[in-house]
Amino acid sequence: MTSFDEPLRKAVGRTAAPLESALGITTVGELLRHYPRRYARRGELTPIASLEHDEHVTVVGKVSSAVRRPMKNRQGTWLDVEVTDGKDRLHLAFFGKGAFVAEQRLKPGAEAMFSGKVNVFSTARTRRVSLTHPEYESFDESAETAAEFASALVPIYPSAQGLASWKIRRAVQTVLDVLSLDDPVPAAVRDRLGLTAIEDALRGIHRPRDPGDLARSRARLAFDEAFVLQAVLVRRRMAASAWLARPRPGCEDGLLGQFDKRLPFQLTEGQRQVGDEIAADLAREHPMHRLLQGEVGAGKTVVALRAMLQVVDSGGQAVLLAPTEVLAQQHHRSIVGMLGDLATGGMFGGTVVALLTGSMGAAARRAALLDAASGAAGIVIGTHAVLQERVQFADLGLVVVDEQHRFGVEQRDALREKGGGGRPHVLVMTATPIPRTVAMTVFGDLEVSTLSQLPSGRAPITTHVVPVSDKPHFLDRAWQRVREEVALGRQAYVVCPRIGDQEGDEGDLNADVDLDGDGAGDTDAGERRPPLAVLDVAQLLAEGPLHGLRVGVLHGKLPPEEKDAVMRAFAGGEIDVVVATTVIEVGVDVPNSSVMVIMDADRFGVSQLHQLRGRVGRGGLPGLCLLVSEAPEGTPARRRLDAVAETLDGFALSRVDLEQRREGDVLGAAQSGRKSSLKLLQLLRDEDVIETARTEATALLAADPELAAHPALRAELDVVVGGERAEFLEKA
Repeated sequence: MTSFDEPLRKAVGRTAAPLESALGITTVGELLRHYPRRYARRGELTPIASLEHDEHVTVVGKVSSAVRRPMKNRQGTWLDVEVTDGKDRLHLAFFGKGAFVAEQRLKPGAEAMFSGKVNVFSTARTRRVSLTHPEYESFDESAETAAEFASALVPIYPSAQGLASWKIRRAVQTVLDVLSLDDPVPAAVRDRLGLTAIEDALRGIHRPRDPGDLARSRARLAFDEAFVLQAVLVRRRMAASAWLARPRPGCEDGLLGQFDKRLPFQLTEGQRQVGDEIAADLAREHPMHRLLQGEVGAGKTVVALRAMLQVVDSGGQAVLLAPTEVLAQQHHRSIVGMLGDLATGGMFGGTVVALLTGSMGAAARRAALLDAASGAAGIVIGTHAVLQERVQFADLGLVVVDEQHRFGVEQRDALREKGGGGRPHVLVMTATPIPRTVAMTVFGDLEVSTLSQLPSGRAPITTHVVPVSDKPHFLDRAWQRVREEVALGRQAYVVCPRIGDQEGDEGDLNADVDLDGDGAGDTDAGERRPPLAVLDVAQLLAEGPLHGLRVGVLHGKLPPEEKDAVMRAFAGGEIDVVVATTVIEVGVDVPNSSVMVIMDADRFGVSQLHQLRGRVGRGGLPGLCLLVSEAPEGTPARRRLDAVAETLDGFALSRVDLEQRREGDVLGAAQSGRKSSLKLLQLLRDEDVIETARTEATALLAADPELAAHPALRAELDVVVGGERAEFLEKA
């Protein structure tokens, strides 16, 4: 019986070496899950016009001519074979013995698959596309191949240099001919859902008899991916249910009650409902693991503070982890301001709210460390500095992570371990989930609370794209709008991707300059000007369109005291326009700011743009966000900006992000789509499949937690979560 984990060299012999070196395939399971990228039919020819220079391709074509041509610089001839798709031509060049063999095999009228690297030579009048010494296989040479091609779909696999598609196909066929597997999906589940058996599904995707056979096979294998992942996550949730955490039920007339009585506004219905969900979680003996998804300005900080006060009322401590010092300082000022004398501790019966950042002075740092270790500080707010080993807590009961995608698994785990014997409760917050967060949410690994209702006093934000490549005069109008807002007594932000104080700086948090969502830059750096920089733009604005206005500068490389001074001056109305990097992306709250101009907006990710514009419209004033970009209309970058301009719905924007970037490896640390463990399953398309798989996996594991009656499924789970992924899941 063949198994998925059988070494490939045992199954296919010498072909295993190129498969491993070119594609990293080492087992039978990895080979069988290297699915075809498309299928060819007789007469269905690859559009030659779509081939790109230096691309390694496998194409299907018909030979129209084969002509011997003289060498230019030496004696002898070479063979020029012309292949057509009925519209365009592809030339194949063969030399030496290869030319003699090709001349015998590639006669006019022959149909074949060709594999090689594309060379494109273009002039004003012509475009010549060629492959030099391509590998090839004629569909008329083998009775088996010809019959297969005539009656069914021919799989064409993702290939690599030195490994043609049909070599992969032959290796797959070798394995399929002797395939005998235990099905990881129980027969009862297959029967209930009408799924084909695993062996039939694998044969159906690699050598389908017809489109219906292919569709059935794809459906079964996509369900497998969902089912195995759900089983992993269900088993993980079951294990988590055995973890212990100290219940934090709060108390009557404690800090939370006093805080609620002093609130100068009414909580929204959503804030009350989410608060009740979190309060119930905190009162249980098992650790909370909840995602708080809230629109920009929906009041997540108030919800988190109420949860922290409940823990303090229960005798524990809470820590709020922020990604930047600016945000940590902003949270500290905001929370101390909301608590008033409740934040002083001591004789007033409140609690100390400590701030801990990496650039604090020695005396202030020692005091904060002492307050955290002694328990005097019920609430500690900090950056990565909180993760250091010497930072200790008396009784850490709740970890709140703001913008959780800014922190890696290792960082979050380091903080969670500070809970001592029991595990602290964990609340992660975000305004726009990045794709991996969406993936984990849909897959059911987090309990989810959503805030969609904006508090009273929040004004809507209008967003427009300023297309300077199409309409350069629109930028002049943008600066006029800034002057108009300032003339009304309001303030503005101008955001740039880069600082500009030294070559190659990248700003503070701008790590996402992926224009088309493929995980890489969109153009060669040599073809594109450098991103606009804060220092350059601030000077140009102060001397040009914003002359006479009070212009300040804010970025992550300023000394902490200078950053804090700039923010205080801006909040106090002493600065009209702040030119900044994404250091102001989250948490910065200046109610008088009403307009934001984002320069080179196409160099930011969807979530960054959504977060940035949330800094305006916070004080009842209508917000205006202008996305300045040179991206031409119709390009992926421009379409992404248009999507941001069209909606304020954070979940809708996360779907846009997901469509472009894929869901990432949901069982690994990668957060972009390039390394996804999902081959056929797509979150947006297959949500119903995921939901069904979750139901089936939950029922199965409830009845058989150790999967003693389902060894094939248990073996699949061991493979999926083996090694590094097992460690990742334990910490995630």
